[in-house]
Amino acid sequence: MKRKPKILLICTGGTIASKKKSNGLAPGMDGDELLSYIPSVREKIDVDVVQICSIDSTNMAPEYWTMMVDVIEKNYDLYNGFVICHGTDTMAYTSAALSYMIQNTNKPIVVTGAQKPMDLEITDAKTNLMDSIVYAADEGSRGVSIVFGGDVIAGTRAKKMRARSFNAFSSVNFPNLAVIQEGKIIRYIPQPFFEEPVKFTRKVRDSIVVFKLIPGSKPELLEYLFQNYDCLVIESFGVGGIPEKLVDAFYRQMKQWISKGKIVVMATQVVKEGSNMEIYEVGRKVKKDFDLIEAYDMTLEATVTKLMYLMECFGADYHAVREGFYRTVNFDLLYR
Repeated sequence: MKRKPKILLICTGGTIASKKKSNGLAPGMDGDELLSYIPSVREKIDVDVVQICSIDSTNMAPEYWTMMVDVIEKNYDLYNGFVICHGTDTMAYTSAALSYMIQNTNKPIVVTGAQKPMDLEITDAKTNLMDSIVYAADEGSRGVSIVFGGDVIAGTRAKKMRARSFNAFSSVNFPNLAVIQEGKIIRYIPQPFFEEPVKFTRKVRDSIVVFKLIPGSKPELLEYLFQNYDCLVIESFGVGGIPEKLVDAFYRQMKQWISKGKIVVMATQVVKEGSNMEIYEVGRKVKKDFDLIEAYDMTLEATVTKLMYLMECFGADYHAVREGFYRTVNFDLLYR
């Protein structure tokens, strides 16, 4: 008789585990209670539960990613796959972060959640949790992904696009890895089998800030941001560039801080199709003068968490960070 696959359910709170309280929804269910709403899953799959926290995902932070990595590393040889129950608001950051903190994994690490709590009559929680466990138990699944609304999305490509709808997440600039329909997995993109051993990184460095340009952004902001953060991600307009009003201040700050190991990455506010600073004069000269790193088709969530990971690995070594940034991990970067 074939042995049941073993899955570890790692619970962190979020809407899926929330209950109505006097001040609104707040996490109130543990993993065993969540599983009680989908009892049929344990007929074919052994599921164990660990609760590492019970928070609204608005409160998600790098220290919780460390907890997740710690639990997975300690239990890696004991389970066929892992499912993380998580709130939706920061789920894309977590799935991207885990893609960098746990690399070369031939076991699936699935992040899921819901737009409505598990105990409601009309909810997406039951389907999402069931789909995630089924996907994590399948021999063809590996790597870090989000399973939500029937879609399987690479962990570095997910973005929350809708605040309330059940199809909350989309895969940005990359196709879905698979879809799940009535418990059946339909795969579109094979996930590679890794010959290298799985690699765990327990910490990331969070001295990073996103500067979102708006018409009329003040040059004084650049001085403050360069002084107080090791890494600056500039979310520019369109395909990327520095407004004329900011150019002088930007050049002053870059000349002062780049030799001290500060890292600057240019991204775009436009969700789809990515940046390309070579197209317009406002971007081309700046990129050439400072050999700027560019995010291209990466999501903001992947850009930020990859830099957090790389700064932990390489510190202020700009060339090592640059080289690592342009190495594709979990489908995060295609266009260059």
